[in-house]
Amino acid sequence: MSLVAKFVSVGGATLASRLLGFVREMMVAAALGAGPVADAFYAAFRFPNLFRRLLAEGAFNSAFIPLFSRTLEGEGEAAARRFAEEVLAALALVLAALTAVVMVATPLIVALIAPGFRSDAGKFALTVELFRVMFPYLVCMSLTAMLSGVLNAHRRFFVAALAPTLLNVVTIAGIGYGIWRGLDGAAVGRILSWSVLVAGVAQLVMVAFAAHRIGFSVRPRVPRLTPAVRRLLVLMAPAALSGGIIQINLFIGQIIASTREGAIAVLQFADRIYQLPLGVIGIAIGVVLLPELSRTLKAGHLREATHTQNRALEFALFLTLPAATALVVVPEEIIRVLFERGAFTPETTEATARALRIFGLGLPAFVMIKVFTPGYFAREDTRTPMVFAGISAAVNVTLALILFPRLAEAGIATAEAVASWINCALLLLTLRRRSQFALDGMLLRRLPRLAATLALMAAVLFLGARVFSAPFRPEAGLATQAFALAVLVLGGAFFYFGAAQLTGAADFRSIARNLRRR
Repeated sequence: MSLVAKFVSVGGATLASRLLGFVREMMVAAALGAGPVADAFYAAFRFPNLFRRLLAEGAFNSAFIPLFSRTLEGEGEAAARRFAEEVLAALALVLAALTAVVMVATPLIVALIAPGFRSDAGKFALTVELFRVMFPYLVCMSLTAMLSGVLNAHRRFFVAALAPTLLNVVTIAGIGYGIWRGLDGAAVGRILSWSVLVAGVAQLVMVAFAAHRIGFSVRPRVPRLTPAVRRLLVLMAPAALSGGIIQINLFIGQIIASTREGAIAVLQFADRIYQLPLGVIGIAIGVVLLPELSRTLKAGHLREATHTQNRALEFALFLTLPAATALVVVPEEIIRVLFERGAFTPETTEATARALRIFGLGLPAFVMIKVFTPGYFAREDTRTPMVFAGISAAVNVTLALILFPRLAEAGIATAEAVASWINCALLLLTLRRRSQFALDGMLLRRLPRLAATLALMAAVLFLGARVFSAPFRPEAGLATQAFALAVLVLGGAFFYFGAAQLTGAADFRSIARNLRRR
């Protein structure tokens, strides 16, 4: 399977998950709005979700996949299985200890991650309750991440990418049950939290079965600090910061936003929108690129590694930039159609759209970080991205504290976008300085053509939304609004792809050949 076909495979599975995530967020918005229960749920879920991104998907995969791939490539299946068993034993011990500590210290943790909740005893108590229910989700997801890493190293990407859909399917069922029974907001929040835990178990079972299907199963071992495990821990420590910088910045934003009623929920709804292109494109590229670069560099094919990273960057920009353009030009229309109903008011739409527009400006940087970071991780350099992530986090905290009192949620979004662009620039410039990456002629020729195409697309979206504004008004009804948004988005996409072909910003025949090539 070609590199582009792998991106499409993972991206397609991720797209299914993110679309279901939209359905879930629409139901949450209708049931809870941006009220205290929504704030409590998202604050409680952010902590295990942060650890999942940092330890399970971020740091763990960034360290485990290169080591596992190289062991598999150089020493064979038996050695790779032994390494995985050693890692599993150590991981299970760490997770058990972490969960025990967190369960006892939950009130203290909630006071730290949502200091603004301490003035509302009911909201604080609900957050603690939901937190304790959902934290074991991290255990399931960490084990899922290890087995997903095994599948990815064997170039089986689809099942691991599809597993997150179970989270959305189960939580949608939970919210639907709560709405059908007419339960109050707090009861719906509790059902949501238990649904998250059930979904974690389901995802673990799914990837374990997929690993068993390819003949890979691990036996339990006594935890030991073997040289291989020690090397994994050395690589994981800095990767925990660098691999999950976007989540760290979101987490910092949540802490600051907790002092304003509804701000956490507003940021979550905006985050859900821009996470769609980020997940479909950025995460798909990161998942595929890391094992591919690890294998290529292990074989000493340096020119092929540079070519692979250029094509990944070209693919990322071609799909990310039009999505970012739409988020910047028509965020109000998107938010109104997707969320403005029930407890989600027009004022909440305006606040969410302001944050979403700024997240759209940062989206290309969020995705390019996913392209450039594997260039370090595949060389087992996790320290350099850690340093850059630390700089990015410092910028984010400083700007968020300055801007939040003035711009509210938009200030948090601005801080995260600026911090991500700084991180992206540092990653790219350092790779170039080390002669480990350079933009090739094909990409340099297409970038100005792509910029011209995007300018035309932005004009089409802007004029379309202004000329045909009536169908987007609340009184038009949901069906009319949805149809108008679909026409606007599909029309913009059709214009973009057509203009890209005419200007030479993309070569669709080459893309089709890559999809067919094995």
